[in-house]
Amino acid sequence: MTDAYIFDAVRTPRGKGRKDGSLHEVTSARLSAVTLNALKDRNGLDGHFVEDVIWGNATQVKEQGGCLARTAVLASDLDERIPGLSINRFCASGMEAVNLAANQIKGGAGQAYIAGGVECMSRVPMGSDGAAIAVDPSIAMDQYFVPQGISADIIATEYGFSRDDADALAVESQKRAAKAWEEGRFDKSIISVKDRNGLTILDRDEYLRPGTDMQALGALNPAFKDQGESMPGFDQLALMKYPHLEKINHIHHAGNSSGIVDGAAGVLIGSKEWGEANGLKPRARIRATAKVGNDPTIMLIGPVPATDRILQQSGMTIGDIDLFEVNEAFASVVLRFMQYFDVDQSRVNVNGGAIAMGHPLGASGAIIINTLLDEMERTDKEVGLATLCVASGMGAATIIERV
Repeated sequence: MTDAYIFDAVRTPRGKGRKDGSLHEVTSARLSAVTLNALKDRNGLDGHFVEDVIWGNATQVKEQGGCLARTAVLASDLDERIPGLSINRFCASGMEAVNLAANQIKGGAGQAYIAGGVECMSRVPMGSDGAAIAVDPSIAMDQYFVPQGISADIIATEYGFSRDDADALAVESQKRAAKAWEEGRFDKSIISVKDRNGLTILDRDEYLRPGTDMQALGALNPAFKDQGESMPGFDQLALMKYPHLEKINHIHHAGNSSGIVDGAAGVLIGSKEWGEANGLKPRARIRATAKVGNDPTIMLIGPVPATDRILQQSGMTIGDIDLFEVNEAFASVVLRFMQYFDVDQSRVNVNGGAIAMGHPLGASGAIIINTLLDEMERTDKEVGLATLCVASGMGAATIIERV
């Protein structure tokens, strides 16, 4: 079987996902095209150099609808003979794009791909696609469906995480992200977004709040308490699924949950032979990939079984992994991962995460693979694992090793 290698990885800065955010006027296709062009230009590529562009986005309506991947190719400087495939695994869409591309190469279906994703949450709001799992009572009631924030609070309740635990993780995420930017740790991969006149729109993640402390977070009200406790409410539904819990402890709020942002990320993946033919040196090998389904009520627990599965499939143990990127959808997701695997926080999200910099749904999986690779190179580490929780109860993971 052919090995699949990462030759390059880039991302845009993440803009605030509001109308006053810096990237609000940039369409999803345009932001994707900027990313595709960067990979093409940075690596001196031309013509029909990849088999396909596999592009993830979670809310596939309006300008993010149709086959956004193909639209992005046509909006970019890539050859029109390169097709495009749009995929949706919610928050893991960008990672699944990378994993799918890698496995296509391993299986002999092409020598090279561009994979990644985009989400412009200021332009196409989360939930605007009217997903059946959330709005069709015949499905939602049977599955004991609750909103993600309440699922995060169920995790906290089930596994004993306090409000202080979640807030402390959030403060640390902000500190680490601020330090990473100050020390230029993202410089290798960040691509500026410019307007048509060549003027810079955004060249730095703008969601950060580096002055965040425990006192500031302590003043915030739990975001999902009223939603959960209204009668009849989602807490009541969840407790039917988890009757051993006395009540749901609502600990999450805007400060310890991921930020709503706009952003895109892309990864150039190919075989060793393809790289040699194009004069490119591989940075890492994609060693293993995995995806799982899990209980749709607690929903966000996916990084644990996804990591269990990928370790089993690759014949590795948690001790074989040097660094981890666990998407910070909510603080309790990361806390549970560290608790279950007994992993020290010094090895997890060392440059901050989505709590500090935001979570552009379809792009985040590619972003954390990108961040993981850059940090492995910076600190001379060999093996890294990236993983995400996924809406409606799924998880995904990728293991990469430097070459």
